[in-house]
Amino acid sequence: MTQLPAHRQKRVRTLGYHLLSLPAVVLSAFVVLIPALQTIYAAFTEWNGISPEKEWVGLRNFQELAEDWIFRQALVNNIKWTLIFVTIPVIVAMLSAVLIAHFRVGHKTFQVIYLIPYLLAPTTNAIIWLNIIFSPTGGLVGFLQKLGWDITSPLGNMNTALYGVAAVDIWHYWGFLTVIYLAALRQTPVDQIKAAQIEGASGWQVYRYVYLPNIAPTVRLMFVFIVIYSFMTFDYIYLLTSGGPAHATEMLSTYAYTTAFSAFKFGKAAAISLAMGLLGSFAAFFYTWFSRKEALE
Repeated sequence: MTQLPAHRQKRVRTLGYHLLSLPAVVLSAFVVLIPALQTIYAAFTEWNGISPEKEWVGLRNFQELAEDWIFRQALVNNIKWTLIFVTIPVIVAMLSAVLIAHFRVGHKTFQVIYLIPYLLAPTTNAIIWLNIIFSPTGGLVGFLQKLGWDITSPLGNMNTALYGVAAVDIWHYWGFLTVIYLAALRQTPVDQIKAAQIEGASGWQVYRYVYLPNIAPTVRLMFVFIVIYSFMTFDYIYLLTSGGPAHATEMLSTYAYTTAFSAFKFGKAAAISLAMGLLGSFAAFFYTWFSRKEALE
């Protein structure tokens, strides 16, 4: 049997790879690309979600958003939410991962315990916090009130509602980050750690100059995921406050939802969704740009 030249073999293999990836590409086109293009088109139309016809209005939906104080409030809340989640759960998860990495016994048990809130459904977590923590009658808040503490549920206060919901989401999310960072820490070459210890490096120096450079790609990737997730967050806001009180916890996602399914302004809701997608895309762009720049160096 005659063997094909090397360049022909390479072309055949490349064609085979493309054919194998074709089903995934087609599926992505129908599930992601086509709906995304329809959303972009809808953002420039006025549509109630029921009638088959859409009226082209150009940039009117975006002009309305620029003058909409609820949209501005939701955007500010999303930015606050992002700042909270790129700091508090990341720091707590990193500290927990470093501590568990030094455990000789029981580290697997801690990983399972930390993952339990993340594995529970958001509805379950919301019910737990509403009934056991925030309830003024039978929860921790009610117990502290009986002890004479001047305390109320943070969800009912405009100044604290956003942070109350964030606390619930942090409780659910930081354990997942801990497991991710712990897995990254364990990939650090042992010879580098031992070499640093032989040179007399302290525990902080080993972490700073050995562990951190090795887990930096994981930290950056999770940073991008957190930013994207923060601008898409919906479940805990909707379950705990539905954007209230007085839009104090309104997010772009919840505002898009109520605009579409309560006000039946699907064009405006699509414009809000488009803004969400663009904000998340910035994070992905900077991660790709930074990774490529680091690879070239």
